[in-house]
Amino acid sequence: MKFGSAPSLDDIELMARAALHKLPEPFAGYLKDVILIVEDFAAEDLLADLGIDDPFELTGLYSGRPAETEAMTGDLPAMIHLFRRPILEEWIETGVDLNHLVSHVLIHEAGHHFGLSDEDMEWLEETLKA
Repeated sequence: MKFGSAPSLDDIELMARAALHKLPEPFAGYLKDVILIVEDFAAEDLLADLGIDDPFELTGLYSGRPAETEAMTGDLPAMIHLFRRPILEEWIETGVDLNHLVSHVLIHEAGHHFGLSDEDMEWLEETLKA
């Protein structure tokens, strides 16, 4: 990352992949087939489907069947989408460490994959800080 420039899509993806590699088992193993996609914003049709008017309101999204359900023929693979511009906006507004923020969004979205409670997600975030 160049000094004075905003973190790129690749920078955010590298942060997210680093967080994925730090996850303990069994979570890491379950997420090995989840596709990670980093985009500037969610597509307008997706925002409309979710009833979101402001694209800065969506930092991440999980799509796919929860881990505990059986895959069906024709299912798309599970995906975690991270949206760079809303993440950067939250980073600027809160002053939270960017690596921590990216990990937080990633864990929250991965949590949907596992059906985790908020307490479980907080525990996972703490393991990434160690």
